[in-house]
Amino acid sequence: MKHAVKARGISKWFGRNEARIQALRRLDLNIGMGELAMLVGPSGCGKTTLISVIAGLLEPSEGDLEVLGELPNRMAKKERILFRRRNLGFVFQQFNLLPALTAAENVAAPLFISGWKRGPAVEKAEELLADLGLGDRTHALPSQLSGGQQQRIAMARALIHNPRLVVCDEPTSALDAQAGRKVMELLAELAVRPDRAVIVVTHDSRVLDFADTIAHMDDGRITHVEPGAGMARELAVNQ
Repeated sequence: MKHAVKARGISKWFGRNEARIQALRRLDLNIGMGELAMLVGPSGCGKTTLISVIAGLLEPSEGDLEVLGELPNRMAKKERILFRRRNLGFVFQQFNLLPALTAAENVAAPLFISGWKRGPAVEKAEELLADLGLGDRTHALPSQLSGGQQQRIAMARALIHNPRLVVCDEPTSALDAQAGRKVMELLAELAVRPDRAVIVVTHDSRVLDFADTIAHMDDGRITHVEPGAGMARELAVNQ
C-alpha cells in the first residue's frame, strides 16, 4: 500500500529548561492512501500536536516524517507553505467560516490564497455547492445558514482545491449521536477515495466504525493501532 503518512520516532517538545514539556514521544505511525484513519485518546494526549506536525504547522523536534512521498520538515519554510496549500485540506471543529463572506466566497478562500482570480474561484465554488444541494445558498452569509449547511460549506472549503490529505479536528465533538453520524456520512461522501487519505482526530466512540484504521494515543505515544470497520469506505463506494 502506498503511504500518505510515514512517521518514525517523532517527538515534539514545547518550552525550555524547567518549563519544557514533551508532547510527542518517539511515536511511529503509517497511514495509507485511500484510508480514513482516526486518532483517538484522552484530552491532552497529543492528538492535535500530531496532526499539526503531519500538516506542517509544527516542526517535529526529532524523528523522520514523510507526507505524500515528500519530507516537509526538510523543506524551506516557503516550500512547506506551498506544499500545504496544494496538498492539504482542513475541517475545523467550529467550522471557522468568515462571517463577512458568502458561502461561495468561504468555499473559494483556499483558491484565493493560491492566487486564483475571484471570478473563476467563486464559479468553481458555486459548482461544488450546487453538487452538495446548496446551489440556492451560494450568496448567503454564514449567519443565514443552518448548522448542517455550515458543515457542508466547511467541508467544501477543505476539498475545493482537491487535496490529497484531509485533516479533521474533532468534527463531531459538539454534536449529538445522530448529527455526528451525519457528519461522518458527509465526510465519506465528499472525501474518502483511493487517491486521498483522511485523518480524523476524535474522542467520539460513536463514530469509530467509520474508520479503516484506529490509532490509539496516550501520553504522546501511539499505544496500539487496530483495524476499523471501514464504514466510510463502503459508503463512498456506494455513492
